[in-house]
Amino acid sequence: MASETLRTAPRSLGLRREALLPWVRRLVFYMALLGLWELVARLGIWPPYLLPGPITVVETLLEGLRKGAFITATLVSLRRLAIGYSLSLALGLTLGLLIGRVKVLDETLGSLVLGMQALPSVCWLPLAILWFGLSERAIIFVVVLGALFSITLGVEAGVKNTPPLYLKAARNLGARGPALYTQVVLPAALPAILSGLKQGWSFAWRSLMAGELLYFTLSLGNLLQTGRDLNDAAQVMAVMLLIVIVGVSLDQLIFAPVERRVRERWGLAGT
Repeated sequence: MASETLRTAPRSLGLRREALLPWVRRLVFYMALLGLWELVARLGIWPPYLLPGPITVVETLLEGLRKGAFITATLVSLRRLAIGYSLSLALGLTLGLLIGRVKVLDETLGSLVLGMQALPSVCWLPLAILWFGLSERAIIFVVVLGALFSITLGVEAGVKNTPPLYLKAARNLGARGPALYTQVVLPAALPAILSGLKQGWSFAWRSLMAGELLYFTLSLGNLLQTGRDLNDAAQVMAVMLLIVIVGVSLDQLIFAPVERRVRERWGLAGT
């Protein structure tokens, strides 16, 4: 028993080192990047108000969090994101399923969706103002259209790539109508659908930042605008850092666990 433990100990130690190695590399990379940034800032090539160092940016971020302005702005932006993304999710799933299964819709509506996907979300800002004015609905409109087409295309790709053998077997077993979609098509297309949902979420987050520039409310987008108006690059960079932190945190809390479970379910965890 003791000899077996001694034999397996080096192997487990090697696995731990292999798991820690990517984190060490990331730490070294980001430390070097921050060091280079601080060095360039201290060289004085640009004025401090245009290129502050990382220490100044972090201090600005902590000060904004301490005063509560950054926290309030983040909550306002997340509420808008939740509303807009939920609407685009419901519409995108429906459109993707219909386009993926109905040939006529694929040949007509599918080509329109593909073309709209190539349109930057900022192009919807003028129409949002004309149709909804300077209001919350205009911002939500931009967020929905920013995410909708990515989700639709992801769902469509997953549905079209469902193996025909699965459908034939399901029909032979009596699956028809909604049961065919919920029990066969959606589970088989889940990896592609999840990829589309994740991409749609990232587009929704970007569209929100553009939409929040429409009019002044306390939000992350308007904090960026305020920093620009005040020539305060430290605030602009601090808000950018906060946006990255929130985005990565949401991805790790929501999408990463779901992706992990799907990969394990499909036997892709080791790939």
